[in-house]
This record gives sequence, structure tokens and C-alpha cells, in this order.
Amino acid sequence: MTSYSSAPASKPGPLLQLLARLHFLIGLFVGPFLLVAAASGLIYALTPQLEARLYAEALHTPSRGESLPLAEQVRAAQAVAGPTAVVAAVRPAPEAGDTTRVMFNDPPLGESAHRALFVDPVNGTIRGDLAVYGTSGILPLRTALSHFHRTLLLGEFGRLYSELAASWLWVAALGGLTLWLVRRRQRRPARGLRGLHASTGLWLLAGLLFLSATGLTWSRFAGDNIGVLRAHYGWSTPSVKTALSPATMPAMNHDEHAGHHGQANTPTPAAGPLDPATFDQVLASARAAGIDAGKLEIRPARSADKAWTVSEIDRRWPTQVDAVSVDPTSLRVVDQVRFAQYSLPAKLTRWGIDAHMGVLFGLANQLVLVVIALGLLVMTVWGYLLWWRRRPTRDPAQPGLIELWRRLPPLARVLVPIVALALGLCLPVLGGSLLLFLLVDALLGLRGPALRTEAGSA
Repeated sequence: MTSYSSAPASKPGPLLQLLARLHFLIGLFVGPFLLVAAASGLIYALTPQLEARLYAEALHTPSRGESLPLAEQVRAAQAVAGPTAVVAAVRPAPEAGDTTRVMFNDPPLGESAHRALFVDPVNGTIRGDLAVYGTSGILPLRTALSHFHRTLLLGEFGRLYSELAASWLWVAALGGLTLWLVRRRQRRPARGLRGLHASTGLWLLAGLLFLSATGLTWSRFAGDNIGVLRAHYGWSTPSVKTALSPATMPAMNHDEHAGHHGQANTPTPAAGPLDPATFDQVLASARAAGIDAGKLEIRPARSADKAWTVSEIDRRWPTQVDAVSVDPTSLRVVDQVRFAQYSLPAKLTRWGIDAHMGVLFGLANQLVLVVIALGLLVMTVWGYLLWWRRRPTRDPAQPGLIELWRRLPPLARVLVPIVALALGLCLPVLGGSLLLFLLVDALLGLRGPALRTEAGSA
């Protein structure tokens, strides 16, 4: 058993009190948003197996035998979709017993969504007609959960909720770590519910920081800043060149979040009628060029002067995201991008996004996300219980953020606002909410000790 000194612990300094106060305010005001994000993320992580059962008829087929050419499968889907439907992409059946997914542009479905007809590759019958969303092609159940997790179904305005949670999660996690380290150094271990809150945070620290960082890349304001930073340093994910004209255009950087955060990824119709036989020809050229994954997507050209693209989409394996572009007329490979060519930041971004969505390494990734989400839910609830038990009655009010800042040494009084301003510029939602924290904290102080909530000593 560890022994601790009986000497009284020294009173925490103003900087530590400031951190404790901020940690408390984050839990009090951002906690509800963290609860919603964690709960919806938990359910989202559990849905792949549920969707596999719910949409089993569309995703699978009992038919066995030689598959029809893609041309016949596409024609079967076109016959159901109608003569005006434009094929956006085709995902051939990856294994025996799976269906081929023929995706059509359907503007009423909204940005990044397609109408997908699921074709039996053996006999050409249509086994399902569903809306799919994003580059990952998630089905209606996960689509609804994804929108709720990201926007609370409130559109662009709702994205502020998830950005608020992601912006403050890392601050709360690192602040809690600092408070725990100080207590340990002072030989004042946290006990009871407070000890559980702290120890759970320590075990989940890496996961919380990961979710915060990857979540920010999807956010509206901070995500834009991150995108600019990546582009400036050449960390963006490369994509294949598709220009067929002599004056070849430079490759556009690929957005890993396209189709997940609501940006449009629907191609414009190609000039001229689409010959379904081209799908088989382009796929053969891509296979010859080394595209060997079972799960892949073929996208027709967006216009007559562009190449078709064939991309590996099996996100369970971090290396199966190669892509090639193919001239639909000559069938020559115009360009190709291998995952091995990605810069290290681009690889980390790809892995991080897939892990955040729970698709990297399949079930193992899902279980890790479930543990982190459950831990965050429990920690947040424990935090509110701690506040409720320690809520003030007749005790003097704790000093607020501004008062604690005034007590800092001169150098710290200068550095703290500079750091806060820098973070506010990089993470605008964090900066704006920090101003609200200061305002609310000041109003609580003006209304007297009876309304001041005690943050607790560090």
C-alpha cells in the first residue's frame, strides 16, 4: 500500500485554479453536447452488423454461378431506374453471394446521396432499391445516424454542436490529466467517484484525443483551417488526374470526408450516351494496372474530355485505396495513385478518418470506439454527479476565470490571453464559446455566492 505524507497539501496556485475552473466549466456547459456526440457515435459504431441483417436481401443473393458482364447488370438497373437516370458509379459484387450496386444521380436525395439499385450478378434481377450516402456508401440507417451525430438533423447550423464538442474534448482531457498529475505529485489521490472519474479519463486519454482531432477535420470552421494547413504543406491526399486534353490539368486534392460531411460529390453527366459495355472494358484495364481489391468503384467520366476512374474502397485494410483513371475510348491508363505514394500525413489522415468511422480493421475498430464512447458517457455523468454533490450552499464563492487570471504572475497574464487568442483563431467555435464562458462566469460572480458553482480545489 502506498503511504502519503501527513503534511498538509499546499494551496494550488492561481494558474492551477484557473485550469480547474475551466475544466469544470467545460464539463458543465459542453457536457450535454459530449453526451449526445458519445451516445450517437456509440450507436453508429454498432450499426454495420445491424445493417447487414436489416438490408440482407439487397446486399446478398442466394444465386451462385458465373456472373453476368457488368454491361448486362447495368442495363438491368437502367431498365428499372428509367431512361433519364444517369449512372454515377458501379460497385461490382466483391464476392460470391454479394450483389452489384449500380448508383444513379438523384438530386432530390440531396448532396452526396445516390439512388442505388442492387443487382443479382448471376441472373440480373433487382434485389433492392435504396438511397446510399457518401463515399463509403452507407445505407439509410447509418445515414440517419451519421446526420444526427454530425448535425443533430439541423443542417449546417447543427454542425456547430459537433464542432463545439470536438473543440473542447481535447482541452478537457489534457486539463484533467494535468490536475491528476498535480494531485499525484502532492500525494493527494482522488478517491471515490472523483477517483473513478480521473482514472477512467486516464485510461481513455489517447482515444479521447484521437476522437477530438479526427472530429475536428470534419468540422465547419476548424476543418477548413485544417484543410488550408494541409494544402499549404502538401499533406493533402492525392487523386488521379482525369484530364484527357493535351493541356493536362493538375490533379485535384482528394477530400477524404467527401460524402460524409455533406459536400457534393455527385458528378455531372458525361457528354453523350453511356455505353454499359465500357464498364467491363475499363475494369479490365484497371485490373491489368494492379487494381486488385475485391471492393472497388467504377465512376464514369464527368464530361467527354475526362477519364473514368476505378478506385479501391475496402477501408478495412489501410492499403487498399489505390486508384487509376482510364481513357474510355483507348482504354489506356491515364494516371494512377498508389497508397504507398501518399505522404505520411496523408496516410495518417486516411487511417484516422477510417478509424473514426469504425471501418478500419472491422469489428476490432468498432469495439474500441464502443469502449471510448461508453467511457466518455460515464465520465460525463460522473462529472455532473460530482458537481451536484459539491454544489454550494453557504460556502464562499470560488473566484471566476477573470479573477483567477488577474492573480496570475505578470508573464502568465500575458501568455494566457495569447494562447487563448491563437486557439480561438485556429478553432473559432472554441474561441467563441470561451467568450461565452467568461461572460457567464462573470455574471455568476455578480449575482453572488448563492449562484456560484464551486469548481473544487485542484
